[in-house]
Amino acid sequence: MKMLKTLLVIAAVTGALAFAIPTNESDFVMNSSDSFQKSGKVGLEIGDTAPDIVATGIDGKEIKLSSLKGKIVLIDFWASWCMPCRRENPNVVSAYTKYNKAKFKDAKGFEIYSVSLDKSKDKWEEAIVQDQLTWKYHVSDLLGWASAPAAAYNVRSIPHSVLIDKDGTILAKDLRGKNLHLALDELVASFK
Repeated sequence: MKMLKTLLVIAAVTGALAFAIPTNESDFVMNSSDSFQKSGKVGLEIGDTAPDIVATGIDGKEIKLSSLKGKIVLIDFWASWCMPCRRENPNVVSAYTKYNKAKFKDAKGFEIYSVSLDKSKDKWEEAIVQDQLTWKYHVSDLLGWASAPAAAYNVRSIPHSVLIDKDGTILAKDLRGKNLHLALDELVASFK
C-alpha cells in the first residue's frame, strides 16, 4: 500500500504536466447511473466507488463499465488526436499483454476500458488499429470534450487513467509508464 501511495504522488506530479485542453463545465452532464456496489460512496477519490459508465462501443452496442465487475480494470481516457495519449498507448498495450493473463490475488483478471474523446468514429477506429489496442472494451459518445464519461470523471486532460478493483473501488489514478506496471505488480498473485 505504501508503494501505491508513492505512485500516486508521482502520478499527480506527472498528471500536472500532461497535455491539457480547457473545458467548460457547463457543457457536461454528470453520469448518474448505478455504481458497482450499492454500499460505498460513489466518487472520484482513492477508496471511492467509481461512477459507472454506460457508453457506446465500436459496434454500436452499449458497454457498461460495471459489466467488468470481478476484474481489475484500467479506465483509460484518450483520443486519436492526442499525441501524449498515442505515445502512452504502447505502454498500455504492454500492460494489457503482460497482465491480461495474470492471476490476481483478489480478482478474476485484468481488463482495459478505453474511453475515447474523439468526435470522428473513423479516426477513433483507425487509431485503435494503428496502435494495436487489442482489448474489446472501447467506447465513445463521439462528443469530444463534451463526453458524458469524461464529465463524470472530471477529466481535464488526457491521457487520464483510473485503476479500479474487482468491486469498482478506485485504487489509483493517472498511472503512466512503469508506474502502471508497478501498481499492477502489487495486485498480481502469479503470472501464467
